[in-house]
Amino acid sequence: MSNPPKQKSKQQLPTTSIASPSNKRHLISVSYAFVFCKFYFFISHTTPLFFPLSSFLYLFLFFHLIILTRNKSYSRHKIKMEAKQTSVLLIGILLVIVSIANADSSTQVLVKKVKGKKVCDKGWECKGWSEYCCNLTISDYFDTYQFEELFAKRNSPVAHAAGFWDYKSFITASALYQPHGFGTTGNKTTQMKEIAAFLGHVGSQTSCGYGVATGGPTAWGLCYNKEMSPPHEYCDDFYKYTYPCAPGAGYYGRGALPIYWQYNYGKIGEALNVDLLNHPEYIEQNATLAFQAAIHTWVTPMKKGQPSAHEAFVGTWKPTKNDTLAKRFPGFGTTMNILYGDRTCGKGDVDDMNTVVSHYLYYLDLMGVGREEGGPHEVLTCAEQKPFNPSASTQASSR
Repeated sequence: MSNPPKQKSKQQLPTTSIASPSNKRHLISVSYAFVFCKFYFFISHTTPLFFPLSSFLYLFLFFHLIILTRNKSYSRHKIKMEAKQTSVLLIGILLVIVSIANADSSTQVLVKKVKGKKVCDKGWECKGWSEYCCNLTISDYFDTYQFEELFAKRNSPVAHAAGFWDYKSFITASALYQPHGFGTTGNKTTQMKEIAAFLGHVGSQTSCGYGVATGGPTAWGLCYNKEMSPPHEYCDDFYKYTYPCAPGAGYYGRGALPIYWQYNYGKIGEALNVDLLNHPEYIEQNATLAFQAAIHTWVTPMKKGQPSAHEAFVGTWKPTKNDTLAKRFPGFGTTMNILYGDRTCGKGDVDDMNTVVSHYLYYLDLMGVGREEGGPHEVLTCAEQKPFNPSASTQASSR
């Protein structure tokens, strides 16, 4: 009897079990990669200074694990041991990086008593023995991301000073004045309010925003660093002996709180030890210098016997009886009186004044302080205030 013909078996497709050695190696590599992705991003965000180095170490680990898992001569146990040793080494290296970064970023606070008063020195940002340096410094409560939020559109393609202004320039400039109380007077809320107030003036005076602009008019601060179409050179012959105009120089508006006229360039230049009288263009070429000039204007009285905008805002200025009768009170409103006079104040709720106020309130919100901290109308505005220094035209009209 002949044997029955053998039936052809159906060709079966090759299958791979999820528990096969190759898949186990793949799962190990993916799991370790996931763990180190999380650790890598933590390091990158907490230590941005060492981002390139941490990136290199992470990629080294990732490819090392891939090579291990693809090497069939390695047992699963040996792969896990190799991965564990490599990961421990990487963690150790990255922790050293973090500790170095933290050591560099933390400033040693020096404290002593002078005539019974506590004074401090906090290094580069608040250098010199000052009672104000015992408080928070500006970078302690005002960070880069907040600066970016306040001036969100300053680097837009249509901005006239794109790429000029930045957070570093502001902090570097402020270091000259923090030992004297700028941004370091009072508690944290008072400090934050002063920075919002100062930058509110800056934003309103350098904005290229308008009612229907993207993000609203308050998002376009620091759009300018100079006057675009000056009507004249702002050279006053009355000061030709004390502050003579340099040949060919134009003393039109420049800076974060724009400077006009040669005598103002001369005075600010003397204070900063920079020859701005002969080189007013320095202000539009150096953002740190431009911020320094603006802060100098903020902390310096316009005339003897009058408060500076800083003193009027933080409350170290005590109004006289005449000030009270003129409805001048410590607060944001009086800072406008000092900086702009009757161009803005004593005219009711005019647009020029409301623009400055709206920037200040908007910045208070963005910094997390809240616009309710701006105070009542008579403190927040200068609508009813008599100007400290009436212009000639105002004096003539009042006679």
